[in-house]
Amino acid sequence: MNRIGLDEEAASQLIKGLDTLLANYQLLYQNVRGYHWNIRGDKFFELHEKFETTYTDILTKIDEVAERVLTLGGTPSHSYSAYIETSSIKEHTGVHDGMTCVSGLLAGYQTLLQLQRELLSKAAEANDEGTVSLLSDYIASQEKEVWMLSSYIA
Repeated sequence: MNRIGLDEEAASQLIKGLDTLLANYQLLYQNVRGYHWNIRGDKFFELHEKFETTYTDILTKIDEVAERVLTLGGTPSHSYSAYIETSSIKEHTGVHDGMTCVSGLLAGYQTLLQLQRELLSKAAEANDEGTVSLLSDYIASQEKEVWMLSSYIA
């Protein structure tokens, strides 16, 4: 058992999965910062504000995921080279069109949701209520974001 009473091997697998999630959050965060900075066109004001709200939320989640890795006894990755190597989300650069930015954000959320559901299942099997709670909250809020963003571009 580790220091919080979880099986060492299960905790190790969760740490690895959370670190992968962290890498994906970092790439999505940087993409959304780019959308915020570079958006142009008739939807500028509403999307500029939306992207700022979104990257602020993602930044909070980045910190929470990294702290969960630490709580489980791991060390979170903290270099962009590691994030780029690990992340399924790729850099989305040179984008200025609002609908392209929103589509990029939706694709990022879809990746996060898939990763989080997989981790949620593993955390539940390991009786890791802390990780389950964290991921459940993320999934619920991101599913709503996907619905709203999908409605926006429909």
